[in-house]
Amino acid sequence: MSLASKLPWTHRFSGGFNGIGSQPLPTDADAIDYLTRMATADGAGVEVGVAVAVDAFFRDTKAAGVFDALKACCILCGARTITGALVPLAGDAPTAQGGWSSGDYDRSAGLTGDGNALYLDSNRAGDAEDQDDIHLAVYLVTAGSLGPTIAGHGASGTAGAVNFGNGSFQAFARCRTAADYRTASTGYTGLMGVSREGSSGYAFRYDGSTDPVTEESDGVLSDSTFIFARNIGGTPLGVTDATIAFYSIGTSLSLEDLDTAVTNLITAIGEAL
Repeated sequence: MSLASKLPWTHRFSGGFNGIGSQPLPTDADAIDYLTRMATADGAGVEVGVAVAVDAFFRDTKAAGVFDALKACCILCGARTITGALVPLAGDAPTAQGGWSSGDYDRSAGLTGDGNALYLDSNRAGDAEDQDDIHLAVYLVTAGSLGPTIAGHGASGTAGAVNFGNGSFQAFARCRTAADYRTASTGYTGLMGVSREGSSGYAFRYDGSTDPVTEESDGVLSDSTFIFARNIGGTPLGVTDATIAFYSIGTSLSLEDLDTAVTNLITAIGEAL
């Protein structure tokens, strides 16, 4: 890693100077806006290498046609502080609940829950998306061992629930359904999420694969979506101690394309740091 790539991307010599050569800088207008807001929250811009990784994510998601589906989204790593990590890429900023501290944040890995009180309220209402046009996704760096729920709202058996997680014996998912879908095992990492683009079924992605789930949508809940737990009438349930580096909520999209873009982002941030 060169010294130049460690300079803050806002530094006047970050793009190059005699003796340190030249290097690319962020060019996407939306990425620059996000990085600028993050720099304000952090008190300093992130390193050029991190900024370029973020810039590539914006370009990649736009090229893949998934960017516009990200209505509430946070990159929970890369920023210099936990405050910067909670600056939203899109939508409203989440509300950190339970007393998060700097020790719960790692710049390369993201935020780690405690399986008890720590969670994020995304402040994205469950009915902000149409019944048959929604996605919810997170990037798990570690699966965690406490609390089964990764993100969502609605209890088991509640019509219109949208949530998923790594249970004690199986991973599970619901997407506008009271019924759940379960996998053969648990402990998955990487991108996990659901996406529904019609009434007859939805996609559940985990462990690098996507299962089609044939389950009719049966309603919509208005409760906001929680990350690190699911929202049951304002109360967190199944709070996890997983480590999460990214989340997004919005309209339906290709989970495979989102997975590729987010995986590349997390990898590039780790290499830059």
